[in-house]
Amino acid sequence: MLKGFTRFLSNRLKRSAEPEPQQQILTRAEHPISRSEIHEGALKVLYRLHKSGHQAYLVGGCIRDRLLGKNPKDFDVATDATPEEVNQLFRNSRIIGRRFRIVHVRFGREIIEVTTFRGQANTQNSAHHKQSEAGMLLRDNVWGNIEEDAARRDFTINALYYSIADFSVYDFTGGLNDLENRQLRLIGDPETRYREDPVRMLRAIRFMAKLDFELEAATAAPIREHAELLLQVPPARLFDEVLKLFLSGDALKTFHLLQDYQLFGMLFPASHEAFKTQPTAQALVEQALANTDKRIREQRPVTPAFLYAALLWPGLQQIWEDLQKRGTPPFPAMQQAGNRLLQRQSQHITIPKRFAFPMREIWDLQLKLPKRRGKQAWKLLSEPRFRAGYDFLLLRETAGEATEGLAAWWTEFQATDEAGQQTLLNQLGPAPKTTRRRRPRKAKPATPKS
Repeated sequence: MLKGFTRFLSNRLKRSAEPEPQQQILTRAEHPISRSEIHEGALKVLYRLHKSGHQAYLVGGCIRDRLLGKNPKDFDVATDATPEEVNQLFRNSRIIGRRFRIVHVRFGREIIEVTTFRGQANTQNSAHHKQSEAGMLLRDNVWGNIEEDAARRDFTINALYYSIADFSVYDFTGGLNDLENRQLRLIGDPETRYREDPVRMLRAIRFMAKLDFELEAATAAPIREHAELLLQVPPARLFDEVLKLFLSGDALKTFHLLQDYQLFGMLFPASHEAFKTQPTAQALVEQALANTDKRIREQRPVTPAFLYAALLWPGLQQIWEDLQKRGTPPFPAMQQAGNRLLQRQSQHITIPKRFAFPMREIWDLQLKLPKRRGKQAWKLLSEPRFRAGYDFLLLRETAGEATEGLAAWWTEFQATDEAGQQTLLNQLGPAPKTTRRRRPRKAKPATPKS
């Protein structure tokens, strides 16, 4: 079905090729999108908006993916109704955001994101549109029509609209042509669009890896030169953007693209620096990302704390080793290194505490796991983060770090029975005796002479 659609689209576009993108309309008979494949919640939103006299379209990735023969995960809606009007139509909705006001309509666990058509800013609507001196969009709540909305979107392949009124697909920016050519192209002047929102550079990388598309030359050209624009993005926003980059199933390819376009160092500067001096640092990150891709393919869960622990480990290790060279004992050095690293990292990406705490526990376990003698091994097995710490140890060993066979020992210890575990512990020898230093006795107060 997809090959037939692609052949039809190719012939259609050849007949209508123009220097500038012309509006293209695919009627229901000319595309593969069926209402039976659209989530029920999205259909409810579309129909209610339409029956209330508003324009209603599916837009963005769901249209792009379906035309590529993929199954969309999310269905986003665009309309001429204002956020307040949408909110009034749906009791199960709420308006979110200040920078970009949108509406979330909830159906159980499913959330349909509804956006109002964006328009071009001018002096009359300056209260709803604000930019920084560097050109970054701080507020963009100027409403417009569907053509203006298409021009305000990021990539041409994401500016495709499916109408619930006539079931046609509308293209105002040449997205159908770029889909056919497997090309990723920014709408408008690339440098201006990157300045408006530097995260678009990360989105370009993500779509290149996810869709296996080529980045159009003019779209690619400014990225390396303007990589530092990412430093203007709020660090809290970048936490979620990085998860999108590495949890799409193409993390390893994404990592190499980030390096190629000089963006990785803007996100993880300490690890980027460590790659230059630590032989196994990059191998560890690559192995972690390859493992992440494998888990996603197998539909197994991926923990953000573990992912960030791996991405930050090279930088942490460098600080930790430097502190030990200056005489700080290993465990206090690990604590101090974690503090310093996260303080520096927070200027680039803010890691929420719910992930930072388990991440640090994984790091701490790398110092605890070698201490196995006596009853320590059994105590470590009962640690809440033991499994994550053990998996991280395996990762380090696979990447070539010198762990002296520690991961193999723990693998065998977990697989054997209690008698076998005791044998393994006996082979380590007795636990070293710790001598407790006695506190000096307090001097008795001198007896006053009579």
